[in-house]
Parts: sequence; C-alpha cells; structure tokens
Amino acid sequence: MKYTSIALGLTLALANTQTYAQSADKEQSIEKIVVVSSKVAMPLREIATSVSLITQEHIEARGFANLSDVLKDQPALYVNNSGSTGSTTSLRIRGEEAYRTLVTIDGVDISDPTGTQVGPKLGHLQSANISRVEILRGSQGLSYGADAGGVVNIHSKYYQEQLAGSLFGEFGRYDTTNVTADLGGKNNDLEYYISGASFRTDGFNSRLDDDSEDLDGYNNTTIHSRLGYQLNEQFSAQLVLRNNKGNGEFDNCGFGASASNNCQSEFEQTNIRATLSYETDQHQSDLSYSKNLIERSNLNQGQFSFGSKGFIEKYEYLGNASLNAQHSLVYGLEWEQESITSAGQNRYNRAGFIEYQGEVLNDWFVTAAARHDDNDDFGEFTTYRVSSAYIWAVQSGELKLRSTYGTGFRAPSLFEIGFNRASTTEPAASTILGPEESQGFEVGVDYTVSNGSLYQIVYFDQEIENAIEFDLLNFSGYLQEAGSSSSKGIELIASHVISADWKINANYTFNDTEDASGQQRARRPEHLTNIGIEYSKDRLSISSNIRLVKNLIDGGVKLDNYEILDISARFHVSEQLTIHIRAENLFDAKYQDTLAFFTPREAAYVGVRMNF
Repeated sequence: MKYTSIALGLTLALANTQTYAQSADKEQSIEKIVVVSSKVAMPLREIATSVSLITQEHIEARGFANLSDVLKDQPALYVNNSGSTGSTTSLRIRGEEAYRTLVTIDGVDISDPTGTQVGPKLGHLQSANISRVEILRGSQGLSYGADAGGVVNIHSKYYQEQLAGSLFGEFGRYDTTNVTADLGGKNNDLEYYISGASFRTDGFNSRLDDDSEDLDGYNNTTIHSRLGYQLNEQFSAQLVLRNNKGNGEFDNCGFGASASNNCQSEFEQTNIRATLSYETDQHQSDLSYSKNLIERSNLNQGQFSFGSKGFIEKYEYLGNASLNAQHSLVYGLEWEQESITSAGQNRYNRAGFIEYQGEVLNDWFVTAAARHDDNDDFGEFTTYRVSSAYIWAVQSGELKLRSTYGTGFRAPSLFEIGFNRASTTEPAASTILGPEESQGFEVGVDYTVSNGSLYQIVYFDQEIENAIEFDLLNFSGYLQEAGSSSSKGIELIASHVISADWKINANYTFNDTEDASGQQRARRPEHLTNIGIEYSKDRLSISSNIRLVKNLIDGGVKLDNYEILDISARFHVSEQLTIHIRAENLFDAKYQDTLAFFTPREAAYVGVRMNF
C-alpha cells in the first residue's frame, strides 16, 4: 500500500502548489491521441500509464515484414529470436517474460494455450494490414487481466473512402519475397476491410552447433477481414475473421538416433470475434464473443514428431458510463475457457472489474480500479490499479507528472500443470504449482512542446513473487521460486522536432533485473538504446535507427555488446505509386541475442506499393 499512497500523493502535492491559470491553447499543446489503457478510448493527455503508440506511417516507414522487428525501436522493449525468421520470438517489456504480456488483434487474445506457457507466437505475426499498435508497459493492464509485462493492442487497417486499397511487393536477401494486398471502404452504414499477405524466405543457417550449409526457410500466409454495420442510431455490429499459417525449418530436433537438423514446424491460428455495441451520449456497452484456435505440429525428417491443438474462447461484456462531464465508470464481465484439446485439458475463468475515471480537480486525472477472478484451478484472486496524472501549462507547452501502481497474477499454464502431474522425478513430481503474483509501481514526467516535441522520464519498479521456472538441474518439471524476481529501471524518451523536415526519436532504458537468487535474469539487456532520425520532404522520406545493446547474458554467459543500423527510404513517384528501399544491419554486425543461435547479416530489400 505504500506505493498507492506515493502514486496519489505525488500528484496531489503538485496539484496543490500549482494555482496559476492554464493557457487557452492547451488542447493543442499535448496531441489528443485515442489509445487503449483501460479497454476504452481515452485521450493520451489524461492517461497516467506508460503507453507507446506506433502508427501506420511508422510501420510503413520502417518497412519490416515481421511486426516484432517494427517493435524493436520502442522504449523498454527487447525482442530476440531463437533461430531464423518464423522461429520462437520473445518480446520482453521492462525485463518481463514474453508470456507475461498480452497481445490482441482487433480485440482477440492471440495467446497460444497449447504452449509451454500461454503467450503469443510473435514469430508468425506480420506487419501487413496493421494500422496502429498501442503498447501498455508494465503491470497496469488490470481490465485485461494482464500480468507484469503489459498489453500490446494491435488494430487492423481501415479506409475512409467508399472503395480503396493497395498492392505491395518486395524482394531482398535470402531470396525473400513479401506480397500484400488489401481492400476496404466505408459506405453509409457499412464498413469493410479484407487483406491478404504472403511472405517467404530461404532464411539462413541459424544454429551455432550446425556446421552444415542447410538454410532454415520460412513461409507465411495471413488473411484478415473485418465487417461492421450500423444497425440504427444506437446499435452497431462488427465481425472479425483472421487466419494465419506459418511453416518453417529449424535445427536440432529428436533424441538419440532420431536426432537431426532436418526439422519442420507447421502453425495455424484462426481468430473470430463478433461484437454487438449499444451507444448513447452517456453510455456505451459492448457484448462480444471471440474464439482463438491453434493447431501446430513438428516434423523430423518429414515424419510427424509432435502436435497440439487448443483454443481460447471468451464471452465479454464491457460498459462505459459517463456520470457527468468529469467522472465516469468502466466495468466489465468475462467468461473464458482455455483448452488443450489434444491433451484433453480444460480450464474456466470468470472475472469482473470496475474502474473509476475522474478529473477530480482541474487537470488532475485519477483512476482507481479493482478486478476479481475466479479460476477453476486456483480459486479467487483480486487485483487492483490506481493512477494519477496532473498537468500544468508552461511557457512552451505542458508538463505532466504521473504515477501508477498495479497488481496482477498469472495462473500456471495447462502445460505446466500437466507436465508436473505426469512427472515421476523429484522435486517437480511432488510440487503443486500456485499462481504467480506481480506488483509494479512507476512515476514519470512528460514534457510536451507546442511544436509536437515530447520528452519523458519514467522510473519503474516491479516484482514477481512465486515465479515458475523449469528445473534445469534435474529436468523433473516445473518448480516455484522461493522469493521474488525484480525488474526496475529508468526510461528516457525523446521525440524532438528539429524542423518541418527533420525529427529525432530516441529512447534509453536502464533495466536492472534480478532473479530470486540475486542473479541478472537471462536475455534482458541492462542498457538498451535506440536513436532514430526521420527526414521527409516533397516526395522523399528517409527513416533510420541505430539500436545499441549492452550487458546481455544468456545461459550464464555474457554476450558481446552490439550495435545495429537500419535505414529505409521511400520515394513517392506519384500519389498512387511509391518505391521502397531498405537496408537491415547495414554495417554487417556479427552478434548474438540468444546463446545458441546466429542472427541475420546485412540485407537489402526493394519494394513497390500502389494505392488506388
């Protein structure tokens, strides 16, 4: 509770000391961007949580085919791959495990319930058809039931015209091709969108212990569609359908005489979400049903060796009631079934939450929320979040002081539970797993200049108690750490507008992580820096980013520090035709972000986009 009082007290003290009037143009000094911090649309200006926003313009400027590569230049985000394209990809936010971060696409939770832990398969997620990505950093995702990592909300593209679309084709190193097409529009009460993407690459030989010349190729096809209809003044309906298939090659599968480097993986994910919405001036309600189906398998020398099927099914109700101009309530109910159908495992979770949002004084914004979960395996659990943000005018813009405190929990996955139940080896055989518990506190200062520049400094401190880890000593199963692991540090973020043509985006994260024994946690750099320069004038746009990684360990081994430079350029031949050129790892840095695997060398790509 000490962090709760700090979170509210810091901004209360500041609010009481600021008495001068706010400037008349404050609405323009901090750009109002609609984001999702509490499952409902809110102005970014009023939010106390740490939120990063990636726009469609930024996605196209960076040019990467895989979304995880687009995310790499964001503050406090570290992405590593265990192999070539399409391999296991981990997104760690503020040093937390990837499976502690929730990822949604158009409201659908894309976590894989059949995995070792329940988390997203980011290696198969392409950047095509995505218009914006909202990243909530830290253990503040209460309304989602998210854990310590945070929430990544992904939104598909949309067109305002009656009929519009685009075609894109790209070719580059490793015999890589990327072809995408989409079509959408809005006509009276109907809104629609459909897209298709096909990606393939020969890849590269990714394992250090494989001295052959075999390449680890990958191909992916993704189809995404969305249909919305305004039934009348108050009621609207939306349907989202998505299918994602990925097939890849990898090394080191099988055991003993059957061990080989001729391994293939097959992955298919199908998502559906149907929503009925009711909206008036004072209230909005959404009733939705979603299902996320996963099927994956591995082959060794062309023969089936492993497979799993499962799904996550959800019924959700979300309400947002305006009490008056300054105060509102957000509330929701959820029913969720998580299943590994191939193993006959099921689990149900029921939850409800409520959040108060208010402007308690002029430009002092406060939220207070609580969530209650009832889990079949682990009973009832209550989490909560409080946040506070105070804004005051300065000569050239606005200054915001903000702070949040939130708690969360993660139930052991069905795989973790099933593995221990089947284990006959101690100590896992007699270990009964319980839920992990997390808590996180942060305080930040944002300074926004009237010309659009933004500067932020954030301190964060979060802990995981009873963390579940695999028994690497005896390979007996999953154990629960005695004590807590921690992640704390500082984020420095700047978006500096030099002129109408030039802009610098930079961020630095110092992340001090410790496991329960006091050792640095693996695959989490202590220092992470991104420095990007953007230039745009007339028909030419250039985007560059250098990423510096320092003090990274894996398997108890300290890996070399490294720097990666990526540059992309776009030339607009006409309003309809654009030429894209991109260079990745321009200086051909030889580096590792995972101990056992190589990483891509320098590569160049060229593409053409046509809009109509």
